[in-house]
Amino acid sequence: MASLEQKYFHDRTVLLIISISCFLTLLGGMMTILRIDSGRSQSYTVEWRANLGISAFKMGSAYEIQAFVLFMIATLLFTTVLGYRVYKHHRQYSIAVLGLGLILTSAAVIVSNALLVQG
Repeated sequence: MASLEQKYFHDRTVLLIISISCFLTLLGGMMTILRIDSGRSQSYTVEWRANLGISAFKMGSAYEIQAFVLFMIATLLFTTVLGYRVYKHHRQYSIAVLGLGLILTSAAVIVSNALLVQG
């Protein structure tokens, strides 16, 4: 089992994807947390529904925006662990799992930034 862990964490491609995911999670988390104003009395835009017309924007508290940070961290941890477990079966599947986690984290950063800019 120790050799599998050593192979996984010494694979350059796996390390590159995990490093990029860690950086993106840290960057997205810091961008989101630093843009939240704790003294702000009004609520934040937390949801946008295109099919609702005028009432397309749903407002919520800062805690709902902070959930994006928790989602990014959970995505990083889940894909790293799942990639490790899949690595023993097939290396390419593990890289695919990590890559999809990277895309998911990128989408979370983009959406949280767009919602914070909106209102």
